[in-house]
Amino acid sequence: MQSLESVLALPENRGLAVDIAERLRAAILNGYFGPGERLGEELLARSMSVSRGPVREALVQLEREGLVVIRRNRGAFVAQLSREDLEEVQTLRLVIEPLAVRRAILFASPQELDELQRVVDAMSAIGPGTITEQEAAELDIRFHDLIYRAAQHRRLYECWSNLRPQIHIVLLNRNVAHEDFREFLIKSHQQILDSLGARDESRAVAIIEDHLRGSYDRVVQSYERRTHREPRTEGNQGGAF
Repeated sequence: MQSLESVLALPENRGLAVDIAERLRAAILNGYFGPGERLGEELLARSMSVSRGPVREALVQLEREGLVVIRRNRGAFVAQLSREDLEEVQTLRLVIEPLAVRRAILFASPQELDELQRVVDAMSAIGPGTITEQEAAELDIRFHDLIYRAAQHRRLYECWSNLRPQIHIVLLNRNVAHEDFREFLIKSHQQILDSLGARDESRAVAIIEDHLRGSYDRVVQSYERRTHREPRTEGNQGGAF
């Protein structure tokens, strides 16, 4: 039998695989790889001067996060949203985020509220018509991440952390060029923050639910325009998450 030490020992490339997963995650979320795009192990390994083993392990991790789909005998692809995916992410978020808001009202410190305000101010600082999908998604995720942290509920935060990469992908599908997007982004988040600061639970929950529905509607509209415009290709066939 193997020794306990050998059974519990981490693979030598575990740290490398984690680093590769972080780099690939950032590349996907920043739009360097598009939905449905194939992620060839050999090409990625060559680009990062590593062997294929840690690349394969990193892709498996990203599949668990919902960012990558691995198809037998075809390889790995960047996740492509389906309407079912959008619906599942939305319905789950509508359950967990009101709880996060309720707890943040109880536990958020003045410093945490100030940090939330800085995120909204960063949204406001970006000029009209200049914000990118990546910038909007990153600021949006940062704002909501702070709410979950302020909720002081470890298991709730873990649930959010598991869902967060998929929500990031969802947010990247919004049409930020729409004339009212910037106003929605800033005004809606400021309203959430103001209700937290006022410790007004009923108003805060109503606002967060309205905010999530408004964001979802924009994603669906953008998704429908894109799917009507783009042909279906190999690796771009929905069922991502």
